[in-house]
Amino acid sequence: MKILITGYKGMLGLDLVDILENENQHELVLTDIGELDITNLEEVKKMFNQEKPELIINVAAYTDVDGCETNRELAYSVNSIGPKNLAIASNENGAKLLHISTDYVFPGNNTKPYTEDDKTDPQSYYGLTKLEAEKFIKENMKNYFIVRTAWLYGINGKNFVKTMLNLAKNNSEITVVNDQRGSPTFTVDLAHAICELIKTDKYGVYHVTNSDECTWYDFAKNIFELANMDVTVKPVNTEEYPTPAKRPKYSVLSHKKWNSSGFKPLRTYKNALNDYMELELGDE
Repeated sequence: MKILITGYKGMLGLDLVDILENENQHELVLTDIGELDITNLEEVKKMFNQEKPELIINVAAYTDVDGCETNRELAYSVNSIGPKNLAIASNENGAKLLHISTDYVFPGNNTKPYTEDDKTDPQSYYGLTKLEAEKFIKENMKNYFIVRTAWLYGINGKNFVKTMLNLAKNNSEITVVNDQRGSPTFTVDLAHAICELIKTDKYGVYHVTNSDECTWYDFAKNIFELANMDVTVKPVNTEEYPTPAKRPKYSVLSHKKWNSSGFKPLRTYKNALNDYMELELGDE
């Protein structure tokens, strides 16, 4: 299959490319902002005419959640209009589209994992732009996969794990929010799941994260235990650590649809973190 990947230089994109190349079953067209501006419809259509991809995997996004609050024009352009343009061009050319979305489309006030059909109500501008993208895709095409995920970390980019490890180099005590709950997700595991999904015609919206859940405080403690670092982690409430964008208090995603569709459940976040830490600490 000929696959066009947007935003391939990002944390998830690089893992996707690595796995797809190892499968040796696909012809990959790799693009990032230098090769393709997805916010420009004419440029997108030109790329489609040149390459004629059968599938587009859109990993391009403006993911600075706080930055989205102030850079709203850029956020909307990249996160909403870009996917809309890809959907229009995909539909015109009979191609499939897989788009990455987020737990931030939900309000974050649930007490049980969100299903794909639960009511969306983003509390941040980032979440709003990602939800708009979902709507645009649904309006403009039929053969799409929308994968909502959460709390991503991976070897190839900035993430919470690296931030914690760097902070611990100069601090014996670190404060971490303990009232936001989600499912940390290793980009390698998500990339493997995506590679399985695109082999099917089981279109629609899916929630894909590593299994189990924790708070950021729990996650930080897991990180330092695996790194054998003697760091005191102090729990704080969100109110004590204000940020420009509002974060969901609870954004655990249900995997019921993923599992019932015949896909293999992702492993627990602790097992995934253990593998990641071996890679991360092995690089030092």
